[in-house]
Amino acid sequence: MAVSPGYGMMPAGDGRLRASTADRERAVDVLKAGFAEGRLTKDEHDDRVSQAYAARTYADLAMVTADLPGGQMVAPYMQPGMPVQRQTNSLAVASLVCGLAQPFLGLTTIPAIILGYVARGQIRRTGEDGNGIATAGLVLGWVGLTIGVLVVLFVAALTAGHGGFNVNPGPPGG
Repeated sequence: MAVSPGYGMMPAGDGRLRASTADRERAVDVLKAGFAEGRLTKDEHDDRVSQAYAARTYADLAMVTADLPGGQMVAPYMQPGMPVQRQTNSLAVASLVCGLAQPFLGLTTIPAIILGYVARGQIRRTGEDGNGIATAGLVLGWVGLTIGVLVVLFVAALTAGHGGFNVNPGPPGG
């Protein structure tokens, strides 16, 4: 049984076509069946259901259901065997850029750390690519923060050892 696209449009064939609410519900039904049959653990089922509801395109739905029976019918416009390219999380990229910019700007250390943690949370929820990029941004941010704290402590130790006033009050009893 062939499924044809609506509104007189030709199928995109590469998964860029936007998914509808009904398409997302069909994907969730496939996931429920996969869980009921023991093909998915509870955690996998929950993660994939979240990804299905967040999916914007047929390619996003195909990533969630392609390894399950009936999953190929969720994204009818996808060609079988066609690789699905996932989107890279933009906050992960921003975290890495902030981490790399630390030596030049100095003020990007804390944003690198914050963006890295937020990006990793989004990646876990949405299934986007960029986990390694976010981790690299986090590591660079923490290394930069550690070096900054060590420099401040070193400067404080130097000034504490050399910086006191040496007032000579004169001879005792005077």
